[in-house]
Amino acid sequence: MSARHLVVHGTVQGVFFRASAEQEAQRLGVAGWVRNRSDGTVEMLVEGAEDAVGSMVRWAHEGPARAEVTGVDVSEAEPAGLDGFTQR
Repeated sequence: MSARHLVVHGTVQGVFFRASAEQEAQRLGVAGWVRNRSDGTVEMLVEGAEDAVGSMVRWAHEGPARAEVTGVDVSEAEPAGLDGFTQR
């Protein structure tokens, strides 16, 4: 079990980033959450199997079709035993 905290920069609000992240997380079988931040970034916490978490991190670098991701800050996080993936 691994976990990552992400902050996604660019045009990532108002482009269905959170809804798309939730769909991708469900597809990959990872748990966590995603939310918009007041500074225009999107923040995510993702946990699960190492390979699935890595896939979610790679997805965040692209995002949905309408997003323009300019950077992703990724840091290790402590797994919290979350169940499911939610939008906050």
